[in-house]
Amino acid sequence: MSAIRLILLDIEGTTLPISFVKDVLFPYSDKIMPSLLQEQAENPLVKVALADIEAANPGCDPVAQLHDWTVRDEKVAPLKSLQGLAWKSGFESGDLKARLYPDVPPALKAWHATGLRLAVYSSGSASAQRLLYGYSDAGDLTDLFEAFYDLDVGGKKIAESYRQIALRAGVAPGQILFLSDIGAELDAAAEAGLRTCQLVRAEDGTKPHPGVHQAADLRSVSQQFELPVS
Repeated sequence: MSAIRLILLDIEGTTLPISFVKDVLFPYSDKIMPSLLQEQAENPLVKVALADIEAANPGCDPVAQLHDWTVRDEKVAPLKSLQGLAWKSGFESGDLKARLYPDVPPALKAWHATGLRLAVYSSGSASAQRLLYGYSDAGDLTDLFEAFYDLDVGGKKIAESYRQIALRAGVAPGQILFLSDIGAELDAAAEAGLRTCQLVRAEDGTKPHPGVHQAADLRSVSQQFELPVS
């Protein structure tokens, strides 16, 4: 079996608690969204997002539509784009700081130090991903990653998305280890030829997915796949 060259990481439920997203990030963006849409009305990203909302639900109140998508945690581009802008404001002002699982920073640093390549693949926008790792409780970790992939490469439950990532990274699928807490994502990655491991975090009540490696933390991942241990 080929050696692992690239570790591809999900965020929510894998490196950062779901509770932080649900209980901190979502309420924050929901709260400031009305003022953000007014203050950044000329921002091209806002204009595109509002046009997409109108196309999805003609005549709707965009704030109400965004709230509804937030409550249902819909993975739709206009919501993710505007949430990213809201979170940028919060992180840069100091109102927000990402709380990573304690095992994450040392594992990422250990892997990076020995030459393993690291990348992120999340349904949140690439800019939002950089904010989470750039304003974390362990400091700025963005330099540890070579790429931040979002839904622009495709849905996370579609095998072709993972093939596209492997192509962009210039790495054979079998040399990529994908870490996620979601079974359907792991199934799609495995179909594309990636190696997979599910993070079963007790804090988030993750349900083990049959047929894949499972680990309670990133140290366990290192031990299972013979990677550097933090």
